[in-house]
Amino acid sequence: MLLSIVVAMVALASSIYLGRPLRDPDGFLGPAYIRMPLLALLFFGVGIVVDAVRTSGWKHLPSGMLEVVRNEWSLRRILCITAGMMSFYICYLSYRNLKSDLPTYREGVLYDQELSHSDLWFSGGINPAVFLHDLFGTGFMAEVFSVVYLAYLPLIPISLGAVLILNRNLAIGAWYATTLCLNWVLGTVSYYIMPALGPAFARPELYRGLADTGVTELQQSLISTRLDVLADPVGSGQIQGVAAFASLHVSVTFAAALFMMHTRQKPVIQTLMWIFFGATVIATLYFGWHYILDDIAGIVIGWAAVTLGAWVTGNRRKRPQQSAEPGAVEHREETALVDAA
Repeated sequence: MLLSIVVAMVALASSIYLGRPLRDPDGFLGPAYIRMPLLALLFFGVGIVVDAVRTSGWKHLPSGMLEVVRNEWSLRRILCITAGMMSFYICYLSYRNLKSDLPTYREGVLYDQELSHSDLWFSGGINPAVFLHDLFGTGFMAEVFSVVYLAYLPLIPISLGAVLILNRNLAIGAWYATTLCLNWVLGTVSYYIMPALGPAFARPELYRGLADTGVTELQQSLISTRLDVLADPVGSGQIQGVAAFASLHVSVTFAAALFMMHTRQKPVIQTLMWIFFGATVIATLYFGWHYILDDIAGIVIGWAAVTLGAWVTGNRRKRPQQSAEPGAVEHREETALVDAA
């Protein structure tokens, strides 16, 4: 919550300085004061139903739900979950507005040429997009990677709701919420350090052979919105969202997969998250959203967000202290087994 308040103050200061109102990035779904409570109620409802089915089964669902609410849903738990959701949304809102202000503060500064050269260095002189188009083709796999890339948008907030509500350990939920918030914050900092458009916008000719997909429509919409905002930052009433370095798709999916591994989620969940992360990395290069260095920086940000998030929420592993007393090693091993259980 402290992080979200600080970031919100920075976004508000930028808004006042530039004379632009803060805008809701997802306003097409309805006003935030209606959309957010409805989403929260939906998450709470799903969590109660799942817990009721676990304990009482489908046959006794109504009574099971009442029992779950009575025994497990304390005011403290509700407030902690709400704080996690609110901090996530506030950081996301601030991140999107600060990202939109980027071209004003860093006017005329773009590192696409340098990043493009780094692509050739990493890939041995072969453009990554050309290589991936030849490897996977530009038809059916374009549709597949489009689904993967666009799935990120709903899956991340859904994963947050699932971790916050279905996990009874409030510290674990706080860790994941803080991790996602740190991704937005560190990603915003990276945008300002090295502004870039991305290969698809810097060299669109490389991607014209791809089949038309949802990603194609999104890219066209983003570049059109960017031009409108650059022409009239206040009157356009829109938020521009073009920024390549670093890749937050990569950072957030890597952080989610790493978090699931550290918290020892079910093996199938861990496997699916790592597969989703890998497919997301390929999709960012395949469609020209990012350069290779963008994705590498995204992985670093994801790791930093998980690590720092664990530290500030009390989830950092503590090494057992050395002891010369007889039986100390056995005692530590027994303690570790109990903690793991």
